[in-house]
Amino acid sequence: MKSTIITIGDEILIGQILDTNSRYISQALNRIGIVVAERTSIGDNATQITETLDRALAATDVVIITGGLGPTKDDITKHTLAKYFHSELVYNEKVGEDVKSLLALRGIAFNELNRGQAMVPRCCTVLYNNHGTAPGMWFEQGNKVVVSLPGVPFEMEHLISDSVIPMLRERFDLKSIVHKTMITSGIAESILAERIADWEDNLPDMLHLAYLPAPNIVRLRLSAYEVDGQSVEKIIDGQFEALRKIIHEAFVGFENASVEEIVHQLLIERGESLSIAESCTGGNIAAKFTAMAGASAYLHAGVVSYSNESKRDILGVNMDDIVRYGAVSEQVALQMAEGAKRVGASHYAISTTGIAGPTGGSAEKPVGTVWIGIATPTRTFAVLKNCGTDRGQIIQRATAYAIKLLLNELQCE
Repeated sequence: MKSTIITIGDEILIGQILDTNSRYISQALNRIGIVVAERTSIGDNATQITETLDRALAATDVVIITGGLGPTKDDITKHTLAKYFHSELVYNEKVGEDVKSLLALRGIAFNELNRGQAMVPRCCTVLYNNHGTAPGMWFEQGNKVVVSLPGVPFEMEHLISDSVIPMLRERFDLKSIVHKTMITSGIAESILAERIADWEDNLPDMLHLAYLPAPNIVRLRLSAYEVDGQSVEKIIDGQFEALRKIIHEAFVGFENASVEEIVHQLLIERGESLSIAESCTGGNIAAKFTAMAGASAYLHAGVVSYSNESKRDILGVNMDDIVRYGAVSEQVALQMAEGAKRVGASHYAISTTGIAGPTGGSAEKPVGTVWIGIATPTRTFAVLKNCGTDRGQIIQRATAYAIKLLLNELQCE
């Protein structure tokens, strides 16, 4: 079974707000076995709403609309839908009383604009909104369903979970959609695809593989549509187990696991500690860890040693080496990592020193050059990475590379 999600509002089209509603609705529909075939955003225009709805109903079984249900003149969704379904607007007493009560709690007078929110198409099933003044509306046309919901995210979310999902389950005989995602890191998408080509070619026909790349991470998602959920989950687990043996060194985890979350958990479980010395990443690595509750159990120190003098005075980097090899060098990255480990009295340390740009590069060391140092209880080493050309991209890539290098060491020891 397929669906279309339509978000209405000029504010979405001009980039004034982000469309978070579509993401929430997509996840909710997938969980009950409804495939989202299309998501589209349109303006507050009656003709555009009508034409988009025509197209959606011709191609899919369920259409979810959000937005355009407010009390002002620019909110035209309800009037357009009434006309579309050849119905008239009628006053709904319960909605009216609910709106009055909600406004009274806020100290707002009930006026004609508010009264207009209790006007609904006669042909619809009203979805009562306990968290706002605009009700949802459920329409049926043959075997097709159209649902109109307010655009305010928390109001929409309550209506989806409390009303729409239960009604869709009751209305349709739904089969399962199964998604499972493996997280890999430290291997480029093209190289990864080449290494797993045989595995991919031999996947069962019911399974669909998607590559989802991000900085230093590639997510591999296996999906199956309109299937028996439990049996297919076992098949997917078996396929991923086979894949782990092929790319064992790149495996990070499943679903939304991040590299830093796995490092975080390993350090806590082992009772080991970490310190960080950053130059070009400017504290971004430390921020990844401090964003997670419980980081105080292992994170001993974080130093942003941007100047050469701070590298010398805080971390003990030899100034002669900085002059001879440059601040962006293997020698300096090694000493920064060792200095951070010493200053923080920690088991492990990470260091970064590089050229984030847009200026400062040279033929020998172009913008994007980053040396990453790792100090462990048994050794210290540094790795050279080219992290791109955009400043933000360089910082994010260097951060991701550094944390993955540390994870590799933790998994080997």
